Amino acid sequence: MIDAEIALAAAGSPGGSGPSAAISQVLFFVAIFAIFYFLLIRPQQRQKRERAQMLTALKKGDRVVTSGGLHGTVVGLNEQTIVLKVADQVKLEFDRSAIGRVEALREKDA
Repeated sequence: MIDAEIALAAAGSPGGSGPSAAISQVLFFVAIFAIFYFLLIRPQQRQKRERAQMLTALKKGDRVVTSGGLHGTVVGLNEQTIVLKVADQVKLEFDRSAIGRVEALREKDA
């Protein structure tokens, strides 16, 4: 009878807890984090870096589109703002962060 109790105590719990179960849980969480990093975090960091490069590379004469959809040509720049010419005698001042994208030059503009 005593031998059976010792055998049951040495067998561990039937749930499979123990060192191997703990390692598999840690590996599972590491795998989930790696998936999140490569699918969500890394691409978002790359987009943020590309946007920052685009905003710092702006220069006079660039055709841009604001985040609100306004098309214009850059005529003035400083650290925080950009002045866009949207029509003859119409210039508007925007924050740099309001620039959505830089348009590619068309053949008639070049």
